[in-house]
Amino acid sequence: MSAVFITATGTDIGKTFVTAGLIRHIRSSGGAIAAVKPIVSGFDPEAWQESDPAVLLAALGRPVVLTEVERISPWRFKAPLSPHLASAREGRAIVFRDVVEFCRKSIAVDRGMVLIEGIGGIMVPLDDRHTVLDLMSMLRIPAIMVAGSYVGTISHTLSALEVMARRNLDIAAVVISASEGSAASLEDTVGSIAQFADAIDVIALPRLPAGTSDHPALARIAALIA
Repeated sequence: MSAVFITATGTDIGKTFVTAGLIRHIRSSGGAIAAVKPIVSGFDPEAWQESDPAVLLAALGRPVVLTEVERISPWRFKAPLSPHLASAREGRAIVFRDVVEFCRKSIAVDRGMVLIEGIGGIMVPLDDRHTVLDLMSMLRIPAIMVAGSYVGTISHTLSALEVMARRNLDIAAVVISASEGSAASLEDTVGSIAQFADAIDVIALPRLPAGTSDHPALARIAALIA
């Protein structure tokens, strides 16, 4: 039994795409896999079928029903804001220790690999005192950092890696998910980040059709966390 935390340099970078792709790849290889996304903002109760947890459930082959969404994502907020602001808007505070306990229980009860998808970037506040980085620090499990290939991502990615290194977090891989319309090529971005990322594997993930499970990049990531 093992677990990996999927985080990113920011929001709308590709965490859910990477998580779902890994789920499908591991399932297609016969591996046992589970996933949770504890906190979701921008969750529309009228269109929950399009939400990130629904995407994960479909990849897992589990029923895409609201009760299952609630099970893997207990903290759901409508406003597309950072969790501490979205929860304040609804008058429902996030209790950090409860999030930590939920993740630990998910790791303990699920067999095989457990993927825990974070929210936003590594420094997004969960409440008035804790960030996603604090959650990763409490869980002490390997992390996959997802970044884009947009202009500016080199600085963002290397800054995030530096912060994670200061917390002595185990970084399993950096995945560069191709950004649409970027002036920088995916290959140049990967090469530049790899130059400064010490011995961390930096993996290029091109834009792929939804539902993809068979791609060398996914296979490489799965091998690193196996």
